[in-house]
Amino acid sequence: MTEIPFKLVVRAVIKNQDGKILILKRSRDSRSNPCCWELPGGKVEPEEDFDKALIREIKEETNLNIVLKKAAGIAQQDLPYSHSIHVIMNVKVISGDLKISHEHEEYQWAFLDEIKTLKLSEWFYELIKEKEI
Repeated sequence: MTEIPFKLVVRAVIKNQDGKILILKRSRDSRSNPCCWELPGGKVEPEEDFDKALIREIKEETNLNIVLKKAAGIAQQDLPYSHSIHVIMNVKVISGDLKISHEHEEYQWAFLDEIKTLKLSEWFYELIKEKEI
């Protein structure tokens, strides 16, 4: 029997001046969580520091440059091919104009109460259902 691997995923809580959180809707062609809303971020590559991975992923997915500020939480999603461990960080945008990548269909800025009403990735729903981020 083959063990299902654990994969490290990094995510960012990016807030605008109104306190709204940036969320992205995954592409309908996505292998995991198609058409679901989630925080921007992605997988940590082998031998990559997680902070550098988050900076890279946010640049790739949003065209924004960030600095990490503080840990916001952790979540797990069990998929048939991996256990994804999501480390969520509060970050600050230091430059860039928002432009999403082909991995996502749309974006929006929303308050937590609004986010809870959307179709979310399982890990994201579990993270916020009883917690503030």
